Amino acid sequence: MTGTGGFSVSGYGPERSTLSRLLARDSILRRLDWVMLLAALALSVIGSALVYSATRNRTELVGDDPYSFLIKHVVNIGIGLALMIGTVWLGHRNLRTAVPILYGVSVFLILLVLTPLGATINGAHAWIVIAGQSLQPSEFCKITIILGMAMMLAARVDAGDKEHPDHRTVVQALGLAAVPILIIMLMPDLGSVMVIVMIVLGVLLASGASNRWIFGLIGAGALGGVAIWQLHVLDDYQIARFAAFANPALDPAGVGYNTNQARIAIGSGGLTGTGLTNGTQTTGQFVPEQQTDFVFTVAGEELGFVGAGAILLLLGVVLWRACRIARETTELYGTVVAAGIIAWFAFQAFENIGMTLGIMPVAGLPLPFVSYGGTSMFAVWLAVGLLQSIKVERPLSA
Repeated sequence: MTGTGGFSVSGYGPERSTLSRLLARDSILRRLDWVMLLAALALSVIGSALVYSATRNRTELVGDDPYSFLIKHVVNIGIGLALMIGTVWLGHRNLRTAVPILYGVSVFLILLVLTPLGATINGAHAWIVIAGQSLQPSEFCKITIILGMAMMLAARVDAGDKEHPDHRTVVQALGLAAVPILIIMLMPDLGSVMVIVMIVLGVLLASGASNRWIFGLIGAGALGGVAIWQLHVLDDYQIARFAAFANPALDPAGVGYNTNQARIAIGSGGLTGTGLTNGTQTTGQFVPEQQTDFVFTVAGEELGFVGAGAILLLLGVVLWRACRIARETTELYGTVVAAGIIAWFAFQAFENIGMTLGIMPVAGLPLPFVSYGGTSMFAVWLAVGLLQSIKVERPLSA
């Protein structure tokens, strides 16, 4: 039945209003996980304030414009949101068919790091510079590894041929992950390798693969770590970071400087902090790379326990909603993709915050949604887009 003005009274006819379509139960807007989205946005807003505080008086970086990094950070967030919207629009199922191409492109990009296009930034040779813009390809590899492994492990299960991935399928999925891992090790970028290893474990656990694979990989990882140390694969600066972690009193003016200053900054914040832009450690530039790897120290000093706790709470909300999406989806492919993202976000946040507190070694990993950095910001919002797509495309309950 249609009322006056051409609008459907029921709201479900072909002539229903734009507002009715947007608010309908089956609309994309209604089916998005707004709790996750708002929590991630809040983290990015807090990150913008922290980046501004950490960079506003660093003239060697910002020149005469104290808002330089803040503007770039906000632009990066805007691009990330656009990528998220595009991912939801395309849908994770449609992207499934493009996974081989995406995987090939990501591997090609990390190979470029080993060419003259590769650049060393903050001690890590993990970047490429194109047209004056720096890009860290390993961030995109995290996404393509998740999608590629999920596609392989879930193919026969979602088709109804198998209840769980067989051993051959697991071997193929591990081979897919091994190629970028080996290339990234050649850079070497140990932090990214650590995250990808956790992603692989999370994906296998969610896929229902035999527990023998999980325990076998953990054992192989331990042996591999010993081999890497004995064969001197790591650069000197990476070895120094582990030495400083094992012995915090080692060379406090050298390799232990970052972590010592980070703990001082966080400890000086107390319950409510010194106030944004009023932190002495931050203003005095005692903590290196505060806008990127050590951004949590700005929160600890200037926002105190309350502000730092709010960041942890918001990260927890994002992970909680992601776990809910993984649990409620009706296809293994969506479950595995969500699980890989959960493992990625959880470990990277734990490592980043842990290294500022001295309970984890310094690994050069950004804090998701908070740290300055275009590539990392694009990657985490692409991941949110995948999670939202999994939720949106889940069949409605009767």
